[in-house]
Amino acid sequence: MTPDRFFSLLLTLQSRETMTTADLAAQVGVSVRTVVRDLQWLQEAGFPLLIRRGRWGGVTLLPGGLLDTSRLTPSERDHLALYGLDDMQREQLGASADTQRAHQKVRSTLRLSNTDVLPLSTVVTTDNRPWFSGDTEGLPPAALVGDLRRGVRLRICYRRSEDSEDTWRVIDPYGLLAKAGRWYLVADSAGRPRLHALERIVGWESMRAARRLRPDVTLESVASELTAHWENPDAFQIHAELDSNQLSRARRILGRRLTIRDTAGAQRVSITVTGRDLEDVRLLLQFGDSVTVTGPAEARERIRQLAEQILRMYP
Repeated sequence: MTPDRFFSLLLTLQSRETMTTADLAAQVGVSVRTVVRDLQWLQEAGFPLLIRRGRWGGVTLLPGGLLDTSRLTPSERDHLALYGLDDMQREQLGASADTQRAHQKVRSTLRLSNTDVLPLSTVVTTDNRPWFSGDTEGLPPAALVGDLRRGVRLRICYRRSEDSEDTWRVIDPYGLLAKAGRWYLVADSAGRPRLHALERIVGWESMRAARRLRPDVTLESVASELTAHWENPDAFQIHAELDSNQLSRARRILGRRLTIRDTAGAQRVSITVTGRDLEDVRLLLQFGDSVTVTGPAEARERIRQLAEQILRMYP
């Protein structure tokens, strides 16, 4: 359940003594099935809900379950709506203090349910950082937040992985995306949506002009559009043969990118690695002579070029 729906559901239950699930669904703007699931979540979290089934049934929030949202400042309510972020990401945004205060106020209302089960929030935690990955360098997200909230155009100096020099460009930003432990600036560049990794932004300046966004799109919809092809098996597939004794390591490093096709011999397996583009062939360099890229032709040519570049550094 998102924080917005959490607050809407509780406030709706507080507004009337008893409500049907159909009425709740209409008020919150979701399906009856979703409301039933949310009510179960609230019960497991310790909120005292009385749910009576049948024609004269309904849902009642008993005394002791009221949420005093007046205790939350506008900033605290805003930070609670940043769902999906872990403590480190909130700290990177400069939002940890307000978030911590809001969580303390909300958790102070939780009580054990009649079945004495622990609140769900006490037995689940999140950490979105990828395994074996240190903190990324580059522009901290908190540095951009002020300009993003003012809704202005930005001029950024960006370095793409395939470019040797930085380039300046004017963008219309939608906002920030936190995904897989990294931060991205979601923006339109020349009217087309783009993801800019914060670690590759080497400079920026705000402009006086207001941002010019495409109609009927949001930060969430643009981010979803841009990241959809990351897990699309037709994006860019690299075929290779890998030593069998490296398979466990490959699973750990490549994760869902890796598909094992068949056994290529007693000591080798045929694999496919899904990438975003040709440059993701670099993922296989770390396996050295344990891997042989078999296709497509442009992937074999690119990894040969990369190997030659490495050799030139060690004459």
